[in-house]
Amino acid sequence: MMKSNLRVALLPVAIASALFASTASAEDLAAIEKAAKAEGMLTTIALPHDWCGYGGIIESFQKKYPDIKINELNPDAGSADEVEAIRANKDNKGPQAPDVIDVGFSFGPAAKKEGLLQPYKVSNWDSIPENVKDPEGYFYGDYYGVLSFAVNKDLVKTAPEDWADLLKPEYANSVALAGDPRASNQAILAVYAAGVSAGATGAEAIGQAGLDYFAKMNKAGNFVPTIGKAGTIAQGATPIVIMWDYNGLSARETLKGNPPVDVVVPKTGVVAGVYVQGISAYAPHPNAAKLWMEHLYSDEGQLGWLKGYCHPIRFNSMAAEKKIPKELLDALPPAAAYEKAVFPTVEDQDASKAVVTAKWDAVVGANVK
Repeated sequence: MMKSNLRVALLPVAIASALFASTASAEDLAAIEKAAKAEGMLTTIALPHDWCGYGGIIESFQKKYPDIKINELNPDAGSADEVEAIRANKDNKGPQAPDVIDVGFSFGPAAKKEGLLQPYKVSNWDSIPENVKDPEGYFYGDYYGVLSFAVNKDLVKTAPEDWADLLKPEYANSVALAGDPRASNQAILAVYAAGVSAGATGAEAIGQAGLDYFAKMNKAGNFVPTIGKAGTIAQGATPIVIMWDYNGLSARETLKGNPPVDVVVPKTGVVAGVYVQGISAYAPHPNAAKLWMEHLYSDEGQLGWLKGYCHPIRFNSMAAEKKIPKELLDALPPAAAYEKAVFPTVEDQDASKAVVTAKWDAVVGANVK
């Protein structure tokens, strides 16, 4: 099966066809660029350089706009931390106030409702699928992937194939999440995925089943309450980390075989997650923020995410226009692994997130940090 078919399996949505009059024009972009250069800075948050190819994307933006300094805040922050950073810096125009955020899908509507975002429609607005963007332009999908198991092959001789495997005695003191499930979208959806694998239906029931699963894992002594990343995989502190496929693939590339890393898409409970971009309503550098969005949603920016193993949100339209190099498509896992992928709605994510964040301490009792 050609890997280009992945777009069919992963994002079965219609590409928007209407061109909105309020999207940025060439004339607007020239004015935005001039104003952004005058601002001289862009403040980002929660963008690790090994996440989704962000290192290369930041570098390309800096090369394109050398007059705009990028101020990077807290690369390891979770989605809730990003939203809190806007909230906490409403009256602060200093370097701790983020201009832009990149958060889990469910955090977008909540941030909009709270008045923390300002609308902006990028030039390529029409090629962002309708069901992953706010019609008024307050937030819009940027990339997606599925939850997978990143495995240190030196320490784990037989890689787990499914969620149920992680409960086996052979994985004692081995399994970690890639974030705190009380704050991290990636970790919250990992709990959700475990609930889906357990056969639960309905968002709240899925969240509860996921909590019960992790309680069982913690009781068995398999769960490690350390936030997992490439370094902890290599050190052996977290031999198995439940993380987005693109983060696992990036870790595999970063470690260059020392140790060798397997990235396993589970047989069941294959949950896909979309992240969204937004500009702070209180952005100290609003024009630099808009220029950053234009860069991210340009063909160059979208391919930057794909180089980091993420599926950019304009994947469908770019594939149709044959703008995606074959070597980038070939670097992705086989399409068959993604055929059962489930895309939870914002409503499902909200309902499940409420259960997971509120009950994690009581049900699982592991302080992840």
